[in-house]
Amino acid sequence: MKKIEAIVRMYKLDEVLHSLYAIGLKGHSVSEARGYGRQKGHEEVYRGTRHMINYWSKWRIELVCADEMVEQAVKAIMESAKTGEVGDGKIFVSNIEQAFRIRDGASGEEAVKL
Repeated sequence: MKKIEAIVRMYKLDEVLHSLYAIGLKGHSVSEARGYGRQKGHEEVYRGTRHMINYWSKWRIELVCADEMVEQAVKAIMESAKTGEVGDGKIFVSNIEQAFRIRDGASGEEAVKL
């Protein structure tokens, strides 16, 4: 099993989730993420005063899937989140050694099936 963590632009969340649903991946977690990479900070003006904004708001999508679904999932995320501009986000894939469903004690890939 693999864990996929994707950091995407705020307005791309629905499009990314729809692309994951389309390939059969429905279980995920979403949380707000704040940070920066090559974008660095930016300056905004509020009531005539300049403020340096050091972090951009993004969405973090986390899901666990079978090894054979990783390539499809990454492709779906890349195609739906891409704008071609700096700041489109990142995708991280890591190994999951074990998973358990609390409700019924299922383990392994059975625990992450819906």
